[in-house]
Amino acid sequence: MLPLAGVVIFSDMTDRRYDDDEIAAIFGAAAESPQSSQSSLQRTATGQGLTLAELQAIGREVGISPDAVAEAAQTVDVRRAAVSRKFLGLPIGVERSVTLSRRLTDEEWERLVVELREVFKARGRTHSDGSLRQWTNGNLYALLEPVTAGHRLRFGSLYGAARARITAGVAAVGAAVVVALTSAAGGHLGGSVSGIAVLGVAGLAMAGIGALQLPGWARLRGRQMEALAARLALSIGSPDTPPAIPPPH
Repeated sequence: MLPLAGVVIFSDMTDRRYDDDEIAAIFGAAAESPQSSQSSLQRTATGQGLTLAELQAIGREVGISPDAVAEAAQTVDVRRAAVSRKFLGLPIGVERSVTLSRRLTDEEWERLVVELREVFKARGRTHSDGSLRQWTNGNLYALLEPVTAGHRLRFGSLYGAARARITAGVAAVGAAVVVALTSAAGGHLGGSVSGIAVLGVAGLAMAGIGALQLPGWARLRGRQMEALAARLALSIGSPDTPPAIPPPH
């Protein structure tokens, strides 16, 4: 895991104010217990928004570390720029990105690859082309791209197996309907009912299984990518990194 030490402070983020929904998400992610989260929310639901410094101060009072609040706030910022691909209204692909204030060193990239393998339980493959770097494992990828400010890191994944399962299921149901109509037109529907039923039920089951898998998969992948992006942004620094607030002496 990349360390959070040496967080870069960007003064232009000092005035960033989080609304009540964002505050709920921040304390929900940062709090170690639901009781701490509820206590914090009761004190922060003002309708006017609060800065990270104010959230960290309140968090300290209920036992939530400033680092945990800062990481949760960065996660919220990453989530705001989330990209989701849809298939028949279902989340078939997710992507998260973060822009870093400087370029990663070779050692930092190698440590990130190690963490990617641990988080996603996949060895994957790395490839470099000049300053472009990537780690891929099937439809799962992490791309490190040079930008003016430093590096942009993009995580993404596509659940191709679920899409194929849904497509095959819908095709099977469609085939069952065509066979039923053709048999009815030829006066042979009675002898084909059992086969049509089996084909239709199998298609519905296949499509249903694929559809049920997608929401949970999308939430899991989104959380994994947001956590990785937030930790990296706090460790390396980014134009969107909230300022770190040191604990009182």
